[in-house]
Amino acid sequence: MSDPLPFLRRLFDRAVEVADPMRSLRHALPPKPEGRLVVVGAGKASARMAEAVEAEYGPCEGVVITRYGYARPCQGIEIIEAAHPVPDTAGVEGTRQMLALLQSLGENDTVLALISGGASALLLQPAGDISLPEKQAINQALLASGAPIGQMNTVRKHLSRVKGGQLAAAAYPARMLALLISDVPGDDPTMIGSGPTVGDASTPADARAILQKNGIALPGSVQKVLTGPCQVIAPGDERLTRVENVIYAAPSQSLEAAAELARLEGIDVRMLGDALEGEARDVAATQASEALRLQQEMTAGAPPILLLSGGELTVTRTGDGIGGPNAEFALALALALRGAPGIHAIACDTDGVDGAAEVAGAVIGPETLAKGPDAADALRCNDAHGFFDRIGGQVITGPTLTNVNDFRAILIEPAQT
Repeated sequence: MSDPLPFLRRLFDRAVEVADPMRSLRHALPPKPEGRLVVVGAGKASARMAEAVEAEYGPCEGVVITRYGYARPCQGIEIIEAAHPVPDTAGVEGTRQMLALLQSLGENDTVLALISGGASALLLQPAGDISLPEKQAINQALLASGAPIGQMNTVRKHLSRVKGGQLAAAAYPARMLALLISDVPGDDPTMIGSGPTVGDASTPADARAILQKNGIALPGSVQKVLTGPCQVIAPGDERLTRVENVIYAAPSQSLEAAAELARLEGIDVRMLGDALEGEARDVAATQASEALRLQQEMTAGAPPILLLSGGELTVTRTGDGIGGPNAEFALALALALRGAPGIHAIACDTDGVDGAAEVAGAVIGPETLAKGPDAADALRCNDAHGFFDRIGGQVITGPTLTNVNDFRAILIEPAQT
């Protein structure tokens, strides 16, 4: 292939395109219900989801919270922007408005809940006497710890008045249909946005153990909540009996769309999984070994091989650089490949934001290390975004208005090319 990097970018763009709510959501919508309909939602894709709902239903009543810069024009639904990944007062106030709206409903009313990745930070109502600064500090510590997303969301649920089924409980006895875009490994609805519409069997002791394992100090207000009554709604609770949760868009669909595009080019696609987890640099080392092994087995003239994977990788921060899991994966991959000819890759987050940087991810090729001789130092101090900025390897999309998590593609051509 004469120019692999633009091709890899087209694969990523295709993965994002099929998860765009304006394209995908209408297929999941039932006929507009009779009576009062209220739309609520949270997440990086939620405003786009609300826009798609009104494109089908017309103006609707409701409140949706999305990330700064991700708002969309809606006719009746109020769109509130708030901070992500570390929450702020706008998220608190937006959630307060949402809960007040839900509490006005009766059994003949219907709620349409629109939930996507990012809701964990955007949907915010701290439990007990936990202050916003305390919640922010714990959130930052969890992000830096490298804890898997499932553990992070377990903690978030037990420190909240709205997650872990509590949003659905607030709407009871109204009917609720929750439409979810999955951004979590395994598409577990209890973990998407910390499961505001889904019951959960975890306990405060589980959350406490996660915080202790990661060495995160607990202020008195947090200790009080985690040693008191469980906030999370149990799966069999009556208040969840009128809720239906539907995952209508998931990482597997986006990966398969990219795979179809690659197959049209005569490429041999190998799926490594849509639910990979682990330390970004460790997964990169494993995939680099596989890519090199496959290349050694290829004969001259063989079709290229594409390794596709998704999921949610993590970074345990030990340095003070700017880096997210996709950029760190790409940097570690480049180092492990050592400039191997004929291997190119892209690693991006489908929401357009990798870690805390307004950058989707990065691309690499055989020339990457030659362009940036400081690659090993950048990896050591978690400065992958800084590295790719210096060598022109960043992928910048702006808000994609969707979120089906990581997208990774490694294109392997015979070494002779």
